[in-house]
Parts: sequence; structure tokens; C-alpha cells
Amino acid sequence: MKTSKIKKTALITGITGQDGAYLSELLLSKGYMVHGIKRRTSLFNTNRIDHLYQDPQSDNCNFKLHFGDMTDSMNLTKIIQETQPDEIYNLAAMSHVKVSFDIPEYTANADGIGTLRLLEAVRLLGMEKKTKIYQASTSELYGMVQAVPQSENTPFYPRSPYAVAKIYAYWITVNYREAYGMFACNGILFNHESPLRGETFVTRKITRAVSKIALGLQSVLYMGNLNARRDWGHAKDYVEAMYLILQQEKPSDFVIATGITTKVRDFVALAFEEVGFLLRFEGEGIEEVGILHAINHEVAFQALGDLSFHVKEGDVLVEIDSSYFRPTEVDLLIGDPSKSNSELGWKPKYNLESLIKEMVHADIALFKKDIALIKSGHAVLLQEE
Repeated sequence: MKTSKIKKTALITGITGQDGAYLSELLLSKGYMVHGIKRRTSLFNTNRIDHLYQDPQSDNCNFKLHFGDMTDSMNLTKIIQETQPDEIYNLAAMSHVKVSFDIPEYTANADGIGTLRLLEAVRLLGMEKKTKIYQASTSELYGMVQAVPQSENTPFYPRSPYAVAKIYAYWITVNYREAYGMFACNGILFNHESPLRGETFVTRKITRAVSKIALGLQSVLYMGNLNARRDWGHAKDYVEAMYLILQQEKPSDFVIATGITTKVRDFVALAFEEVGFLLRFEGEGIEEVGILHAINHEVAFQALGDLSFHVKEGDVLVEIDSSYFRPTEVDLLIGDPSKSNSELGWKPKYNLESLIKEMVHADIALFKKDIALIKSGHAVLLQEE
């Protein structure tokens, strides 16, 4: 990924996350010098970007990490001053919607005021004309949707502390653009997933559980609202849209979405189909269950190899757990990508089926390693997804 000439310098907050990792790969492939901000923790949190690491003392190093936090304005200002970025991609956030109800103040501080700190740092450093800023916005802004599908002109109706914090971040970005002439843009990204998705997010929770159940490491997948509908795409496609947004002549805000919505229940069913397990759902509400209706042995063998099945037809593989319900639910999200299609020339390369296939097979490979460790006598900590 190294090139002899650095074209631009980018600073990515939240670089250790799913989007940060894919965006880093994309920008490095385009010859960028990439700086990333990561939080200090007692655990290694760079596994998604370890393959990008370079010796920071090397003359050819074009990927560097800095300790920082969105709640520390002096630190952010220092990093921006030192790195002098042409582009800033603000991907950092406390991004788990359910958890935001438990820690609403921190969510507001990091996701809302954190964005203000970043914008104000650029302004105070006199970099308004030099630095372009991408703000990671979210489809959760629409919440109780006021129109279907949701476009750049659809009114917002947030339904969680996370979404409310992101509302502030959205409008403060617009305000700094209009007040100070900054090239600052919002990308209103609908749900985007990948094998790098965090383990507590619903799609990754599903694909991990499907893989564990198929391999005999877990018995049941516990879910919340199966009727919620989401517009799911692949993170690789969506980071390309982030890049394109900052390459335009004029700053603007864009919805990034596939324009297709799918129920969580259908995502679960498609994930199980990847291992040859065909489900039928029975019951309603908290009593609903997903039952193994049949096994496609050819598909199962291709996905799992020569492994004995640990389930049989009639087994309950999916149950509802009310603890996963949100206090206020977002029932339907489907984006209108017309503007991003026409003005950015952006269209997703992945469909939902290929996304799920990639995620399930990546998790199968991951848990086969656990099986190998168990067979060799090593202890492996496993928990129900």
C-alpha cells in the first residue's frame, strides 16, 4: 500500500472501528498519509488495523496512530495542529443505540459535543479553508420516520440518546459550514455491516450465533424485536461514499443507503440458510420462536465441512429475550440514495445476500479455531450470543 509520493493527509477519528479500518485501507491505496486517533485502553483494541501498522520512525511511513479522545478538546486541537490534515473523517462515537440509554450523558459528550470540539479546533487553528471535514451521521436521526423512504429532506425524529446526540453533531456541522465557510459535510449512513462489525451489534451477533450453533458451540440465538426493518449495506461500499463526499467541489450532506429494507427476522433466516439450516417462525411477540424446519445437507457440508450436526429438525434455535428491546424502538428505516447516486456517482457493489454470506463464513472460520483449541485441550471462554 506504500507509494513514493503522498498526495494528501487524512485524520481519522475512531480509526480502530469497522469503518475506520476500511477507510484507512481505501485512503492508503490512494496514496494518502493517514493519521488515526485511538483511545488509550488496557486492552489491545487495534486488531482491525494491525495489518496496516508501519514503523513510525521509517521515512516511508504513511500510517500513524495518536492517543486521543473526543471528550478532550486540548488533545484534539494538538493532534490537528501537528498533523495538518487536508481531510478529517470523524467516525468516533459511542455508537451502540441500546447502550446509549444506559450512558446518555457520556453519549452526548462524545458524539455531540465531541463533534463541536473537532470543528472548533479547526476554526481556532485557522484551518477553515485548508481542511475538509466529514461527519459520520446516522439513519437513527430519522427514528419515528416521517416519510418513506428517508432522504436528505426528511424531518428528523430521534428515538434514543445516541440519535439525539447525533442530531446535535449534524446541525453543528451544518452551522459551522454556513457560519465560517468550512467544507464540512454530513454523511447520513444507513446500517452498514461487515465481518469487522462489533460483536454486540445485531447483525454480527446473529452471524456469530449462527456459526456457533452450526458448530455445536451454542444452542440458541436470543433476539429482541424481529419486526424491525433496516436498510443494510456493506461497510466497504459506504467508506467509498465518505471519500467521495469530500472530493466534491462544494460541501453538502448525503444519504448513503441501498434503498432496500429487510426485517431482522429475514436477516436471521438468511444467515441460517448460509449453513444449510432452514427455519420456520411460530408464535408472536415474546413467545415467537425460530424452529429448525429442515437441513440442506449439501449447503451445510460446503459451509461447515465434515462435521457432525449438533441440532436436529424441530429444535428451537431462536428465542425472544425482552431485555433486548429498546425503551423506544425505531421500526422502519429505508434510505433514498438518489442524491448520492446522481451527484457522487456512488452505488453499492454488495447486496444483502453477499454481505451475509461473507459475515457468516468469516465467523465460521473464527470459531473453527476455537474448536481446534478445545480439541487440543485448551480452555476457551464461550458465551451465548
